[in-house]
Amino acid sequence: MSRNEDIARELWSTFNARKFYQVKPLLHDDFVCIWPQSREIIRGANNFMALNENYPGKWSIKVIRTISTGDIVISEIELKFEEQIIYAVSFFEIKDGKILRLTEYWGDSYEAPEWRSKWVEKF
Repeated sequence: MSRNEDIARELWSTFNARKFYQVKPLLHDDFVCIWPQSREIIRGANNFMALNENYPGKWSIKVIRTISTGDIVISEIELKFEEQIIYAVSFFEIKDGKILRLTEYWGDSYEAPEWRSKWVEKF
């Protein structure tokens, strides 16, 4: 595992422990987080940490895997939010050993349609 992957995993671990303000050393001075699905940009470490600290509901994060190439890390996580499971794929851009840009795609889980059942297996 690369140092950059360690940085991404440390962010998830720290958030899972609800220690949102402890991620500041991981975030670049010019940090931005982009949520394309809701068309939102979170500028700056303080806004990012405060938003996550104030996110409603009880949830937990499990890192499924991380993959890196150069200064790019991709993480796949499972987030249990109350009774729902949500999956996310996040793209971390690392600069000077810190997260410069984080782009996240969040997807709700759903039951597979019955018509596909003869070609797939469920897990």
